[in-house]
Amino acid sequence: MGQANIPIALTLAGLDPSGGAGLGADLKTFHHHGVYGASVATLITAQNTTEVARVEVLSVDLVLAQLDCLLADFTICASKTGALGSVAIARGIADRADRLGALVVDPIRFATHGATLSEGADVLFPVATLITPNAQEAAELLGREVRNEEQALGAARALRDRGAAVLLKGGHLDTREVVDILADAQGVEVFRAPRVPTPHTHGTGCALSAAVTARLAQGAPLRAAVRSARAFVARAIAGAPGLGAGNGPLDLFADQDETT
Repeated sequence: MGQANIPIALTLAGLDPSGGAGLGADLKTFHHHGVYGASVATLITAQNTTEVARVEVLSVDLVLAQLDCLLADFTICASKTGALGSVAIARGIADRADRLGALVVDPIRFATHGATLSEGADVLFPVATLITPNAQEAAELLGREVRNEEQALGAARALRDRGAAVLLKGGHLDTREVVDILADAQGVEVFRAPRVPTPHTHGTGCALSAAVTARLAQGAPLRAAVRSARAFVARAIAGAPGLGAGNGPLDLFADQDETT
């Protein structure tokens, strides 16, 4: 593949200095999947594997200046959003959605350690290709309990009705296995996987949404992109290197799934 033909994927997210989540994890995942990663910072955090000590949201003007500079020079094949920081930032991104390629929205509300990171992701739902909430985020978005598989199925369908396909991540559900639910125009597909007994899951949602974005940038159909990304993240969790004293990052060097 010549350099001029390398797909470009864009992440719009926050900075995690530990590199386990946010921009760092997204760019690592893009690179590992063979796409060129560009990035727009929305907020800055002071955090490590044990705490989020501080969050500072960047100004709307600065975030959109970053984005406009990129769009003036690059053709974006697919994009993803993480922690956005404000409704105004989300609206600015939505206004430019026609130049972002396939758009994956990870509606991050809380960091692993409980800090509030974002709001406004729902502004992007009507222009998104896929949204990837976990059970807690789905419950926040819908204002109702999402604890078991039946409730998760209903939540995935309800969120799909807001304009985009939904991958509801089931790591926080009260189920023996991890149950992820994809609801799209074709219907509903349920994925099941054994739980991995590890505390090192920091950045799981970022890696998953970034892997989907990378596959979409390469032209994969949505369901194939989701299957591939889930397989990658399962291996990344299983191989987590155990860095830091707390909830550590995944193994973002994990092998990709070339079969889906």
